[in-house]
Amino acid sequence: MTASQKLFSFRFPKRQLIRTFSLSLAIGLTGTVVIPANAQEAAYPLQMSSSRTIHRPEVPGPNGLVTAGHPLASMSGLKILMDGGNAVDASVAVLATLNVVRPQMSGAGGNGFATYYDAATDKVWSLSATGAAPLALDAAPLEPEQLNKGIHAGAVPGLFGGWISMLQKYGTKSLAEVLAPAIEYAEKGHPLEASVSKAISYDEELYRTIPTSADMLLPGGKVPAAGELFYMKDLAATFKKVTAAEATALAQGKSRTEALQAAFDRFYKGDIAKEMARFYQQNGGEFTEEDFAAYQPQWVNPVHVNYRGYDIYTSTPTSRGGLEVAMQLKLVEAFDLSQYAPDDPRVTHILAEAIKLAKSDVYHFVADPNKFTIPLEGLLSDEYIASRVSLLKPAEAMIFPDHGEPPGNAQSSAYLASLDGPLLVDASREKSFAGSTTSFSVMDKAGNVVAMTPTHGGAFGTGVVVGSTGLTFNNGTRVGSTSPYPDDINYARGGQIPILNNSPVIVMKDGKFLMAFGTPGGETIGQTQFQVLVNVLDFGMGVQEAIEAPRFSIFAEPNFYKPGAKITMRIEDRIPVAQFEGLKERGHDVTLAPSYSLGSIQAILRHQTFGTVTAGADPRRAAYAVGW
Repeated sequence: MTASQKLFSFRFPKRQLIRTFSLSLAIGLTGTVVIPANAQEAAYPLQMSSSRTIHRPEVPGPNGLVTAGHPLASMSGLKILMDGGNAVDASVAVLATLNVVRPQMSGAGGNGFATYYDAATDKVWSLSATGAAPLALDAAPLEPEQLNKGIHAGAVPGLFGGWISMLQKYGTKSLAEVLAPAIEYAEKGHPLEASVSKAISYDEELYRTIPTSADMLLPGGKVPAAGELFYMKDLAATFKKVTAAEATALAQGKSRTEALQAAFDRFYKGDIAKEMARFYQQNGGEFTEEDFAAYQPQWVNPVHVNYRGYDIYTSTPTSRGGLEVAMQLKLVEAFDLSQYAPDDPRVTHILAEAIKLAKSDVYHFVADPNKFTIPLEGLLSDEYIASRVSLLKPAEAMIFPDHGEPPGNAQSSAYLASLDGPLLVDASREKSFAGSTTSFSVMDKAGNVVAMTPTHGGAFGTGVVVGSTGLTFNNGTRVGSTSPYPDDINYARGGQIPILNNSPVIVMKDGKFLMAFGTPGGETIGQTQFQVLVNVLDFGMGVQEAIEAPRFSIFAEPNFYKPGAKITMRIEDRIPVAQFEGLKERGHDVTLAPSYSLGSIQAILRHQTFGTVTAGADPRRAAYAVGW
């Protein structure tokens, strides 16, 4: 038997997934082995089928849908919908529950972005719930690892303010109602999911050096096991404080909006803020009460492009990923992808080259818009996109390109940015447990839709449980969200909002909602969402099929800031040999990744013929979709 027969032992028709053996075996193709149908499959064709393209069902929801990164979070959101709440109310319940059941990935102390479709006004909005590095931060004397984990790392909590702003602007329920499920799970305990236990064990040594972190994450002095009841009682107490502020304001005759503002103020200006500042000041950190009091979430017009007649809406800077998704789509619009099969190497090649071109630009131009000028319109202009497409060779992988010069380039803050300073750290240094972001989508009966991607950055963010609050902050000062080059516009600076890739997407068609989705995945977020959009819009896949289809990601060494960086591609191993070999023939440095390992899409999709709506959840993580 040849090496390729050992690795790729089944071949099915196009659009089918192909089973493979161990990644350690050699690759090459000289023949195939045909396996007859399994007897059980023949007897039960509906239950067992080698031709199936999905392993989970699409979930219907005529009255509402929630698809989130943990079953308990999905059910918390669904409970709010069934109690008469809308998509925004349900989203805050999902967010709070994720803080408890997936605490390594997001929480009130983290950051994130939402894309929201308001059915009443037929308008799409983007929410940026991202905080800045502390004003007193001076990164120069700090080691890179100090910006990643520990007392000197982190950004102001943005998500809690986002929760309040969402409820104030579009919600109907009280804060107490939507936080109730999370408070119960935090106080009474819940069976710990395996990834949380694994994330704690990964940085166990760090947590043992921080008493507050050890108290919460190492109960009884040990890493909690998967399935063990896990408690977050300090976090529950913090949630009770903000709901008490709301209740007091309501008892005083204040409006719902004013009561929610009282909860916001207690967190950012009251005793919770004082406790956060006290803890950092007493332990040598930089955060002060001024940092927390200055924070405000922002509602803005989303990044918007039209792709083959579909209106795509996603997050604005300080999201790098939103612009990346939009640019990638416009870069491939010149190619008729639908003439090929989804697993044709020509398709994968074009997508990969578009990703390179987009990343070379977004890593150069995107920064905190409150401090820097970004040529956003120029980067998405037809003229500029055409100039970048001209660099794309259909049969040859390009080296990682330099950024271009879009209209407005000379007025941008990046125009004089230099990478001539010392490289402080390369991409391989970052010690961060994979899986520190999550995502969810919610739709209610009225047609309001939320797609949201919250994050802690690295697992448990800074790794520091802040005093008695039960909160951990997003480690936004880490290399990745900041640049390793001191002269770059995204170098870690006090008062500057670090860059995220989070970029939840809403798609409209002819003025009607079509799709909402997002994913975790750090550097791969924009890449994953791009591929899922192509699966749906170019290849007509259903929601679950588009989610489960094999996908790839490209990586750069030392990083995507540097033109000429070494680019490698990892592609999930459920692919045809012809796709793998076709990529190598085009010059891609490609290796196989485990079958279900890249990203974790949670999506809602409207059927364009029947108007029905279904949700999908990614089997790559613990995601779960529910509807009613």
